[in-house]
Amino acid sequence: MTTNAILQLGLYLLVLLALAWPVSLLITRVMRGDIPWALRWLRPLEHGFYRLAGVKAEQEQGWRAYALGLLLFNVLGVLAVYALQRLQWALPLNPQGMGAVSADSALNTAISFVSNTNWQGYAGESTMSYLTQMLGLSVQNFLSAASGIVVAIALIRGFARHSQQGFGSLGNVWADLTRIILYVLTPLALVIALLLVSQGVIQNFAPYQQVQTLQATQYQQASVDGSGNALKDAQGQPVLENVSSQTQVLPMGPVASQEAIKMLGTNGGGFFNANSAHPFENPTPLSNFIQMLAIFLIPAALCFSFGQMVGEPRQGWTILAAMTLLFVLAYSVLVSAELAGNPAFGAMGTNSVANLEGKEARFGIVASSLFATITTAASCGAVNAMHDSFTPLGGMVPTLLMQLGEVVFGGVGSGLYGMLVFALLAVFIAGLMVGRTPEYLGKKIESFEMKMTALVILVTPLLVLLGTAIAVSVEAGRAGIFNPGAHGFSEVLYAFSSAANNNGSAFAGLSANTPFYNVMLGLAMWFGRFAVIVPVLAMAGSLASKPRLKVNAGTLPTHGPLFVLLLVGAVLLVGMLNYIPALALGPIVEHLQMIAR
Repeated sequence: MTTNAILQLGLYLLVLLALAWPVSLLITRVMRGDIPWALRWLRPLEHGFYRLAGVKAEQEQGWRAYALGLLLFNVLGVLAVYALQRLQWALPLNPQGMGAVSADSALNTAISFVSNTNWQGYAGESTMSYLTQMLGLSVQNFLSAASGIVVAIALIRGFARHSQQGFGSLGNVWADLTRIILYVLTPLALVIALLLVSQGVIQNFAPYQQVQTLQATQYQQASVDGSGNALKDAQGQPVLENVSSQTQVLPMGPVASQEAIKMLGTNGGGFFNANSAHPFENPTPLSNFIQMLAIFLIPAALCFSFGQMVGEPRQGWTILAAMTLLFVLAYSVLVSAELAGNPAFGAMGTNSVANLEGKEARFGIVASSLFATITTAASCGAVNAMHDSFTPLGGMVPTLLMQLGEVVFGGVGSGLYGMLVFALLAVFIAGLMVGRTPEYLGKKIESFEMKMTALVILVTPLLVLLGTAIAVSVEAGRAGIFNPGAHGFSEVLYAFSSAANNNGSAFAGLSANTPFYNVMLGLAMWFGRFAVIVPVLAMAGSLASKPRLKVNAGTLPTHGPLFVLLLVGAVLLVGMLNYIPALALGPIVEHLQMIAR
């Protein structure tokens, strides 16, 4: 790595650590019902919601009731977002007169935003009205982020509580969701939105603006006959004609408010098709840095909250250290691959072989590589560069980060509960090695917990590999592949890795806005989210009902460097073994082809 790459990484981690600690204190206090005095003026809103919804905040729920409430909450979210898209032509705040979104695309988008994936098979500025962007997508960014956080909190309570009656009470899902949204996500998103506005991110309700350009723009448009009907050639394709224009239409809209929660909630769905590569979403290097900090802020803070809530802060530091080590390794490989570039250019006698393709000049290779590592380590999916233009090994890193289950910081909540599942697997492996019943945080890990662990770890590889196999086997799937060979396979593999692991980024060379991909990826997103959440909540309930065991001479310490290495080893061993054959068919083959030329 270059000095620039090391300095940017070091600065980022230092600022992240400094900001995550106070945010963790806020989350811990709010989840204990101790609202900080500066936010207590919001208490009437909280209690008003409880009265309106008929919720008794103090009434605890077992894991089944908690899971059922969360599932119902998210099913209603799918229906609401779907309806908004289908009816937006008749609803207000639609100055551009956007029509109804097609049924398959609307369903895919609804599932995408509810599952915290934010996969986008459409261009936002030419598809969604302001109302749909705000009331549908931005609101769901808050709700889906809160859903992930409360699952992590429920699992933490499972470790912190003991000898509960029945199958363990985990809190009240409605109270948890309300408090996270009201006291954590909303204030933080407001601060971030104002910071982004200060950097030039737009926030308005103005109609799209037609402006005069400095020079003529050349583009193609469909030819029409005297009646305005599109002309087609013998193959039925539109006839295009070259047009020169000195005007351009600039999209407007409430961007900063959506951008803030998109990053803070690790959602990733952009207001514009170019996402955080668009100058209205991400205009300056400072706005780029703010967005990167926002992505990891809550995932890092939750590690500290975990230690605080179980009464052992060093446990939180251990989880954070494992995540950071994996993150630094991934970033080092990605930025090195992009700085090395394609050797074919060096053979042509060029001065620089670094891979600048698909990257914004205002960010450069290092900041783009850091952003790509962050957004795919988290379940964010926002992009400030085109991942499809990365080198084969550079593109493999984001793919693998998603395939590991997005536990390297990961999504808000989902990263922590995913890493805790790997921690249970690590102590189970260690227990087998020394012939002892595994324990974690004083809780005996038995067959039920390991069955749930197996479900959580295996469900996403099943969705990714099965979905990819079907897509490359049927004509409807192959029709969307524009790049033949290894890279085309990588695009399909990336798409299903992104969907099943609730990331949302794409290689973008795949034409995925078709009924086949909208349905297939929608199923992957839904089951990739909730087929993991339900076993995690079941595990939390089981743990809450167990007594806490005392530490003895045979207890495996689950803090310190040794356990960090054991945890990292479990993540890499299990995560990579599932995908090595598929990666060998895609980015690894493509890399070998590149260096052989």
